[in-house]
Amino acid sequence: MAPAQTASDPTGTEDKAVIPFALPQSGPFEPADIKIENDQAITEWFRSAHARSADEAFRHWDEDGEIDARCASCHSGEGFRDFHGLDGTEAGVVEGQIHTGGVVDCGTCHNAGLADIREVTFPSGLVHPVQGVEASCLTCHQGRTAGRDVTQAIAGLPMDEPDAALRFINPHYATAAATWLGGYGGAGYHYEGRDYAGRFFHARPVASCNSCHDPHSLEVAFEPCQTCHLADSPEAIRIARQSHDGSGDTTVGIRSDIRGNADTLMKLIEAYTDEVAGVPVIYDGSRYPYFFADANRDGAVDMADGNPVAYASWTPRSLRAAFNWKLVTADPGNYAHNPVYSLELLYDAIEDLGEPLGVDVDDLDLLR
Repeated sequence: MAPAQTASDPTGTEDKAVIPFALPQSGPFEPADIKIENDQAITEWFRSAHARSADEAFRHWDEDGEIDARCASCHSGEGFRDFHGLDGTEAGVVEGQIHTGGVVDCGTCHNAGLADIREVTFPSGLVHPVQGVEASCLTCHQGRTAGRDVTQAIAGLPMDEPDAALRFINPHYATAAATWLGGYGGAGYHYEGRDYAGRFFHARPVASCNSCHDPHSLEVAFEPCQTCHLADSPEAIRIARQSHDGSGDTTVGIRSDIRGNADTLMKLIEAYTDEVAGVPVIYDGSRYPYFFADANRDGAVDMADGNPVAYASWTPRSLRAAFNWKLVTADPGNYAHNPVYSLELLYDAIEDLGEPLGVDVDDLDLLR
């Protein structure tokens, strides 16, 4: 018998029960027999870094009982929705309490409200237009500081004199979007008189993060790269006929040149802090703020009350070099996101530190 039609329900649908779960209406059945349309996508997401709820990126605030508002927009799906006003709150600020235990969940990238987000503001002040899920990627992979923060911190200070008020400025982690936009995005410290490569426009059809990264597993699809590049991995792709790191080896991927120049810059930072600033620095990427003092020159981080002593003898010259080094190395995919910009930032910092150390960058056979 068909459902009764009424004036308020002309189709007779109000009498139909709403079934909230994807279960068969009759049995017997086995759970494994129930087809879930997006089962594969969920499985891939669950194995990705976005879903690793035990990682420090999602557990750091457990003792506090809530996620710091400054961090919540990227370290919790709930915080992301609050920040962009997708939960009905004001956009541009995290207002409510963001609970711990969350991850970058489905609603971070599949919220219908993403279609209404037209732009994302970067730490440099750049307002960049976005479409759809780009808002998720560019919100959370832009870093937290930019070169302009370094410029403001060192303004008016003698270039090679340590200043106890200076502290390391951390660009943060996984800064792929900042690298990708290059000089246009203004993520790095830009040395006066230098021009910097802008956004890295790859070959078509590469136009967004999802052009290369699977949106759920986050893995890179390498097969499309082989349309133009003869290599056995993304890391082995070379985009230059010249050697940028002084090795002369053009048989390796451009990643090797970037890593080589990053290593050279770190050695110069260590030499500069020792010979010019007067207090050697030791880098330890496993603990914040990463750069620590070695005032007694014993090759170990100084300790005070059982805690490592943060480096506090920064000069304007060393601070801006360290910022660029960290920005480039914080993006493990810099060789694909914007290799030209990465090499430019490293070269300029090497050249700048070489001046007081008496190191001529030309003698290193480096190319910008």
